[in-house]
Amino acid sequence: MFNHEVYKVYHKVAQRPFKTAFSYSDKFNMRKIIISWVLLFSCNLMWSLQFTCIKLTQAQVGPYFTVWGPMLLSVIFLSPFVVHEFKKEGKKFSDILIFVQLALLGAFPAQVLITWGTQYSLASNSAIITLTLPVITAIFAFLLLKEKMNKVRWMSFVFAIIGVILISSGDIRQLDFSSRYAIGNLLIFCAIIGNSYYNVGCKKIAPCYSEIEMVFYTYMVIVILLTPLVLYFEHDIFARIPSFTLQTWIGMSLLTIFHNFLSMVLFFKALKVLDATQVALSNYLIPFFGLPIAAIWLGERLSGQSIIGGILVLLSTLLITLADYRMQQAGAIKTNSGM
Repeated sequence: MFNHEVYKVYHKVAQRPFKTAFSYSDKFNMRKIIISWVLLFSCNLMWSLQFTCIKLTQAQVGPYFTVWGPMLLSVIFLSPFVVHEFKKEGKKFSDILIFVQLALLGAFPAQVLITWGTQYSLASNSAIITLTLPVITAIFAFLLLKEKMNKVRWMSFVFAIIGVILISSGDIRQLDFSSRYAIGNLLIFCAIIGNSYYNVGCKKIAPCYSEIEMVFYTYMVIVILLTPLVLYFEHDIFARIPSFTLQTWIGMSLLTIFHNFLSMVLFFKALKVLDATQVALSNYLIPFFGLPIAAIWLGERLSGQSIIGGILVLLSTLLITLADYRMQQAGAIKTNSGM
């Protein structure tokens, strides 16, 4: 009897630190996830500025230089920091070869094929095909990272897709998948596959590199691959740089600072915490943010249908942020109790 009571007291006291530590860890993880989603909101807002920035530059700058120029400036700006980290951590040239593969098979096709594809297709086709990005990313995440879809994630995808359809109803009405656009549509779809592969590949190697390193090495490879295309198709752009208008410089500056640099650093920071599938779903925030930006900067009109669609997209991100985390924690507690 005495031994039984002692055991009960000991067991009760011994459990207290565990519960306190688990509660603290739970709150800390939730805080990290919320911060990561705030970062994703921020980088998707910056990505949604891309279309407006291209509008500002397209009169004087071609599609290849629009990508090549800001990336080159980002590489130049980041090079001192990356060289310092490279020497400090004692890395070797072989350590960065993975970015050649990721850029060659992922980021470079995503940049170039989308440009070529849009030239041989319709903008509305491009906008709708791009909506497959989160779905394809989820497939790559399952194959390469063994991530699984649960009920909450499926519900989030459904809400997001419905919301994006409402936002993109104008593009849907203008869809034309006839044979004359087949090559363009195929190129766009291959670009989406490349983008998905790149995102999942970066998730896999994220623990080994800093956010700045991932941006720098990726852009360095893309700049090298894009340089021949710029010199061949848009070689006259360099002579026209002194004649760039203020509008063009503003567009190029925004693309460099926000779209190509800051947004990608925030993206990789969030990618280290969240699953690739969750990060992919956040891409549906781009049309959500694009609505007010187009209304304010370009004078486009917001419809009630688009607003409802935007609310559904926002709801899907909240669902996968809060409910999905709770479901994973419940599964972890169940597993621990079973042990």
